[in-house]
Amino acid sequence: MLDRAAGGKRATTRAESMGSEAARHPLPPDHAAPRRERDALGRGPSPAESPDAIAAHLSEVLDRPIRVVVRPPARRAHHGPVLEAYDSAGRAGIVKIGETEPARAAVRHESVVLRTLADRPLKIVVPPAVLHHGVWRDAEVLLLSAPPARPRRFMGSRPSAGLLEAAVAEIAALGADGGHAWHGDFTPWNVTVSADGRLLVRNWERFCTGVPYGFDALHHYFHRCLRRMRPGQAAAACLARAGRLLGTSTADARRTAAHYLITIADRHLRDGHEPFGPPSEWLNPVVDHLECLL
Repeated sequence: MLDRAAGGKRATTRAESMGSEAARHPLPPDHAAPRRERDALGRGPSPAESPDAIAAHLSEVLDRPIRVVVRPPARRAHHGPVLEAYDSAGRAGIVKIGETEPARAAVRHESVVLRTLADRPLKIVVPPAVLHHGVWRDAEVLLLSAPPARPRRFMGSRPSAGLLEAAVAEIAALGADGGHAWHGDFTPWNVTVSADGRLLVRNWERFCTGVPYGFDALHHYFHRCLRRMRPGQAAAACLARAGRLLGTSTADARRTAAHYLITIADRHLRDGHEPFGPPSEWLNPVVDHLECLL
């Protein structure tokens, strides 16, 4: 994935996104081994087709009995299977499996990001912890901590605007060299208020740095709009609301919003998946008249 920041500078790739810090959390030696083609007779079914087998694998790795439950299909094209792991005490974690090359890269990237975030003094944002990361049947397997159970009074509560703003600012501060970071998929379904008032944030496989401040705020608002609007209408609303979301001048905010929308279209192009349809239909009519600002 390659996003673009203001002024035409590119954002860092997944491999570059955490800079030198990634070296502090090297991937297991299995990741350096060449990928072998599966032998249908010798290797067995894929992890997605054999939850009992992945449960047996995790039971061996964690040295305790584990059972897994397959979650519904993921929203995005690059995702692999996602499962819930349970042990004798209840839900033990969330299992992500990367079987295709894009999914493997996403799982590896999220593992590096989360291991690095574990060393950062975050006050507002609570990411999952990496409980296990390895390779099984040529698939990347990542076990993440499950979000803690919340008291009934918190069920269904939405994050306040102030909490979202604080989380966006804290994530943005993870950038380096004068650039800002963004979670990359800061959507309503990826954030939850914790019992202590912080924000539980899931799915960090899109994290990268080198973008203008406020991409996460725009992403959250854009996807809220998509629940009740067509993509073109949601893009126009995002552009119109940018000033209030970012707290900057109208021209700067609209420029940032335009860069954000172009980044999303570029992401879809690279994924080979266009859930909003061709950009000529939902994006160009909204940003073409801003070309002089970009």
